[in-house]
Amino acid sequence: MWKSPGPVVALDLPTEEVPLDERQQKYLDVCDEKLGFVPNVLAAYAWHREKFAGFSTMYNELMLGESGLSKLEREMIALTVSSANHCYYCLTAHGAAVRGLSGNPKLGEQLVMNYRAAKLSPKQRAMLDFAWKLTVHPIEVDEPDREALRKVGWSDRDIWDIASVASFFNMTNRMSAATDMRPNDEYHSQAR
Repeated sequence: MWKSPGPVVALDLPTEEVPLDERQQKYLDVCDEKLGFVPNVLAAYAWHREKFAGFSTMYNELMLGESGLSKLEREMIALTVSSANHCYYCLTAHGAAVRGLSGNPKLGEQLVMNYRAAKLSPKQRAMLDFAWKLTVHPIEVDEPDREALRKVGWSDRDIWDIASVASFFNMTNRMSAATDMRPNDEYHSQAR
């Protein structure tokens, strides 16, 4: 049974203000079994059952649910948004995911530093251009930006998913910054 590793954020939160239910505990146990560790972002939310449920449900739907975007493309969005926000936790964790899913350590590093340096398909480039603009200049996003995505083959449903993933990681980046969340050491050496 998974137990909290101790503080993973700079806040002195109660260990288990609202303890996880059996299903949530099993979720963490499966993460530990499959990955060899529980991601600190999950550990950070594990102090409160409802907060953990909200975070994990949204994450699983956006990153693992049905979509016209591949798992790799969703991770590429997470990494590009995190690059714009300089999110140490997410750059480390999603950099490892992009390296692993793509089989290309160079792609992970390029997206961390500057997604424009990566060799991408026009469709992926438009996707990341949109995610970047939505992160850095959200007030400027308008119909020509959506039309640029349609022009390279993204459907309106796909545009919703691109925006949803980008928006979610803008939120998680801000929570990570606010709490000084630290990435698991394991991420640093994965898929290199």
